[in-house]
Amino acid sequence: MNCAIFYFSSTGNSLSIAKKLAAGLGNVELIAIKNAVQNTQISLAGYDKVGIVFPVYAWGPPNIVEKFTSKLTDGAGKYIFSVVTYGGMPCATLSIFEKMLKKRSLNLACGFGVAMPGNYAPLYGAIPQNKQEKMFAQANNKIEEITNYIKAEKKGFIQKGSVLLNWFFSGIIYKGGIKAFAKSDSKFWVDQNCTKCGICAKVCPVKNIILVDGKPTWQGHCEACMACLQWCPTKSIQSGKNTEKRKRYHHPQAKLEDFYV
Repeated sequence: MNCAIFYFSSTGNSLSIAKKLAAGLGNVELIAIKNAVQNTQISLAGYDKVGIVFPVYAWGPPNIVEKFTSKLTDGAGKYIFSVVTYGGMPCATLSIFEKMLKKRSLNLACGFGVAMPGNYAPLYGAIPQNKQEKMFAQANNKIEEITNYIKAEKKGFIQKGSVLLNWFFSGIIYKGGIKAFAKSDSKFWVDQNCTKCGICAKVCPVKNIILVDGKPTWQGHCEACMACLQWCPTKSIQSGKNTEKRKRYHHPQAKLEDFYV
């Protein structure tokens, strides 16, 4: 049975999940959302199952996922599933995504959350290696359960938090703040260690970085994915005042080239 898994990933967590799901399900085409959204429409014709894997941003879907969803066509009757990665709580992320799909007359058969190490350097640095490994082991077990659920084409499970948490985090905070992410790049800056390698521009999923005299300049349509900061080989890219001493993170199995635009 043909299956497509679309994924959005900046430091490898969601890509890792997508790859493991693909291996477990078999006969899967992996497609980067950052590439798919370049098209006017994204047809789901030819696929029996469709998966969408992405990280939780501020307790909801990233802006690029909403843009991606708005372009979906030919999906009526498809078995659509989603898996979101999160560092804190998924809250109502999958419920919000389900509503996005319904606007396209699409139904979410099931949705799951998988806890992974966070990458949002403006608030925290990478957690210790031993804790990362524990999370990866737990994630692998969860992915196996999810894979079996999808193979059986079960429907109905949509992971979410409590009513109060959903209302506050996914309601007030997410809805009030997600659109402001586009301008959050005003807090990025580059220190004296920049070698003008250009990797930051290559990994930006929305081409928000141009190089001026070899150094990055952000253009105001940011996803706040932290790819530029986390993949900088000299840790030269900072956000705000507190990231200089914070440990960087990307999934240990991720390769830099996986994120080149």
